[in-house]
Amino acid sequence: MKDLGETSYVLGIEIHRERKKGVLGLSRKAYIEKVLERYNMHKCSASPAPIAKGDRYGDFQCPKNEYELNQMKSVPYASAIGSLQYAQVCTRPDLAFVTGLLGRFHSNPGVEHWKLVKKVMRYLQGTKSLMLTYRRLDSLQIVGYSDSDYA
Repeated sequence: MKDLGETSYVLGIEIHRERKKGVLGLSRKAYIEKVLERYNMHKCSASPAPIAKGDRYGDFQCPKNEYELNQMKSVPYASAIGSLQYAQVCTRPDLAFVTGLLGRFHSNPGVEHWKLVKKVMRYLQGTKSLMLTYRRLDSLQIVGYSDSDYA
């Protein structure tokens, strides 16, 4: 074994440390940029949220005829969902709901589902520099916040 110093990058996760402040940040910015490039979304405009309140997605949007099925055959839906889920693991819990929703239609996605995938990628374009941050505190109290309806 050889000591190469502090780790700054492991398994595609960038590690940012500020020891004096007691801050540890985990980022997947480089991976997100690769995903956006792969799906030709690297020049897209940003979206403020991955999904809007009141949007409905379901089986009623799945292809119903041969034309719609053929249209979706050339779309890399499963690959894109896998890429989003990989970005979500460990560093982007904000994507958990929408990737779970999109994964439901993995076997028969429709055009509206693909549009939502692209909207999530636009959201990533605007938030790719964000990271999951842990702070050292004197108290051992776990605090979490959830604002699922953006109120």
